[in-house]
Amino acid sequence: MARIDIDGDDLVVTIEGLDRLWALKSRLTIPLANVRGATADPGITKEPKGIRAPGAYLPGVITAGTFHLDGERVFWDVHDPAKAVVIELADERYARLIVEVEDPRAAVALVENAKQRH
Repeated sequence: MARIDIDGDDLVVTIEGLDRLWALKSRLTIPLANVRGATADPGITKEPKGIRAPGAYLPGVITAGTFHLDGERVFWDVHDPAKAVVIELADERYARLIVEVEDPRAAVALVENAKQRH
């Protein structure tokens, strides 16, 4: 699971627990200027993931790490599709961050409000 916070002009995604091991990341910091938007999307886990490099993928259990799809890098950290949030990025290493959060609606509202204020 991940935690999403706003720190000044940055979006900070902190990977929690053992997911740090599977995702091979503990934290991602993205300037709000490069965040295009966020949506809660439980259906995203049914879409193709691409090539895993590096990370973990056990269908129905976990998708975590960096995946390459259609020339883009996508970061995943999802166990429960019902709690998946997709954060679209521009001019960043990753085109999208797809993470599981405790409260998807609250996370989307946090990102969208911060984006509007920025």
